[in-house]
Amino acid sequence: MKVYSGDFTKIYDPSVTDEVTGEIWKWYINDHTIIKGPDGWHLFGITHEEPMDPINEKNLAHAIGEKLTQGMWKKLPYALRHSPADNEVHLWAPHVIYVDGVYYMYYCAGSPFGNDTYRIHLATSTDLYHWTRHSENPMLIDGYDARDPMVLRVGNEWIMYYTCNSTPKGGNHCVACVHSQDLIHWSDKQNVFVDPAYGTFGGPCESPFVIPYDGKYLLFIGPRKEYSETGVFVSDDPFHFEVKDQVGTIAAHAAEVVEDDDGTLYITRCGWGQGGVYIAPLYIEG
Repeated sequence: MKVYSGDFTKIYDPSVTDEVTGEIWKWYINDHTIIKGPDGWHLFGITHEEPMDPINEKNLAHAIGEKLTQGMWKKLPYALRHSPADNEVHLWAPHVIYVDGVYYMYYCAGSPFGNDTYRIHLATSTDLYHWTRHSENPMLIDGYDARDPMVLRVGNEWIMYYTCNSTPKGGNHCVACVHSQDLIHWSDKQNVFVDPAYGTFGGPCESPFVIPYDGKYLLFIGPRKEYSETGVFVSDDPFHFEVKDQVGTIAAHAAEVVEDDDGTLYITRCGWGQGGVYIAPLYIEG
């Protein structure tokens, strides 16, 4: 199997231009999510003014586009602001799914209690504009800096993938998952990918994204050797991926896979200093 992308095209730039002076304040989008709503395609993501300032990323960007791959998307007011009363210290890496008339947004809220107790929170909406935090937050607590949730239906249950380390205090960089029947209560943590790299903050297993394809599963993670480098790994088992089974390298940071209305697959990229969000066709051969 071989997985690769076509050329990337910019679809969204969060920078702000002063209408009087023409001065441009450059902003970035980092880990993000894209979902189709009744009025167009919606993007939610980490945002902040350049340069990078991850600890102070306290608001989630919101933008809308009429078509997935064409035109520049419109900037909208923040979707969510961090809530210290809910033990949120920043807002990272939202992922949105739609189930039975409700949009579920999972995101990393950080932790005021230490990097080994990072929290994944949930907010819900019926219109993609107004979000309400769930009363049973957090959905999970883990470390080191447990973050970047992604939710997928596998069989008769929901699976939340996220990045963490082999122990909450540090260790091998990993992709872990937890299981749920109702999207609220999560349990049975297991590591699905363990990288030889060892440490705490950052690492090569961020932004996990899993898709089923032709009876197999593909895991997208990064940054691998470079900031804008996503590795793609294949497996017959959605709960077990190995480094040796890499089938692609894509020049993208915080990549997300998006399916257009006609079933065509695309992949996105973004990040600090990247100038916005870009999209490209995703090709899978073999």
